[in-house]
Amino acid sequence: MSVAPKDKNAWLWIPFLYFTQGIPYILVVTVSVIMYKRLGIGNAEIGLYTSWLYLPWVLKPLWSPIVDLNGTKRNWFLIMQLMISAAFLGIGLFVPSNSFFIITLAFFWMAAFASATNDIASDGYYMLGLTQKKQSFFIGVRSTFYRLAMVTGQGLLVIFAGFLENKYGDNTKAWSMTMVCAAVLMLILTIANFFSAPKFETKHTKLEEKPGGFLQVFASFFQKNQIGIALLFILTYRLGESQLVKMTSPFLLDKLEVGGLGYSTEAVGTIYGTVGIIMLSLGGILGGILISRDGLKKWMLPMLLALNLPNALYALLAVTQTTSIYAVVGTVILEQFGYGFGFTAFMMYLIFVAEGVSKTSHYAIATGFMALGMMLPGMVSGYIQEWLGYDGFFIWVVIAAIPAFLVLKFLKYPADYGKKTNETNA
Repeated sequence: MSVAPKDKNAWLWIPFLYFTQGIPYILVVTVSVIMYKRLGIGNAEIGLYTSWLYLPWVLKPLWSPIVDLNGTKRNWFLIMQLMISAAFLGIGLFVPSNSFFIITLAFFWMAAFASATNDIASDGYYMLGLTQKKQSFFIGVRSTFYRLAMVTGQGLLVIFAGFLENKYGDNTKAWSMTMVCAAVLMLILTIANFFSAPKFETKHTKLEEKPGGFLQVFASFFQKNQIGIALLFILTYRLGESQLVKMTSPFLLDKLEVGGLGYSTEAVGTIYGTVGIIMLSLGGILGGILISRDGLKKWMLPMLLALNLPNALYALLAVTQTTSIYAVVGTVILEQFGYGFGFTAFMMYLIFVAEGVSKTSHYAIATGFMALGMMLPGMVSGYIQEWLGYDGFFIWVVIAAIPAFLVLKFLKYPADYGKKTNETNA
């Protein structure tokens, strides 16, 4: 069996692969919140149960060596993408049922586990199929198409659902049709990946870096220098944002009399799926440019501030309860730009933590802790919101950012980490 040379058709398969990677994540993590809100589920239940859907991304380090050592990455991600398509079809078919909440959650779980596994296989395929020089070159391309997937999921699909809500006057029918369309989209993307992704490996391909076994991989990770402080920073970096992201859509959708702003599904999809994603992308691109120019140390604190300060604007919206489209869009613009800008430093730090032997598996462990830092606060976010109201909740979100700033003082890493050198520019 012939094996394709590295870097073959990279401009073709990378866009398809990372667009496909982003679709299920955004549907499971974000669109599920909007769907359940429009189907009448309470904020406490939404926050709790949709936050549990982060668990596969938390636990994926446990089975990442299995993906590494069995079969090919290409086969793994194609099979997982088919499973995701089937899961979304199941959600669409069972939304009209009497027990829709339990059944659709089960299908979201299926999609989440398949999506987390698809991430492992896709990222492994990316590293296997490209030379080191091209891996750096295409990092921006993969990020761009991942964000375009977010536009499609959080924006276009939500706008489509809102259009169907207005057309039929039936939220159940609208979201059933929307999720069936998501299943069809995933199937089309899977077929595209089948034809565009070269065969860089056989099932017997020898990898340069194989995990030495579960215990060895985990032991070496937890023996890293300053690992306790590093994990505390990873868990607290997004403490405020992890709660904010669960309640912003319910806040915009809820009626004025319960503290919300009374926006329609279509309006929320348009705001977040257009200007929101554009600003998110611009923030990420600018963050990458600045770190590559100056190194991580110079920009870590400004990026942490950028991630958290815009959250105060949601508190201002909730306290004043203004429905001005300019105020809402302005808040989303600053928050999404700050998120994209601030998240860049976080991802660079995760790469730093993973440096050394078993880098691939250690990166999976680090991102697992990142997902845990999103899951646990998100689980209680709905209860906190119902207890404090939207105004008190968003004030709490601002306060929740403080621990990360305190931990940052004790963090040690090379000042010029991530900075381009003459060698990396060659």
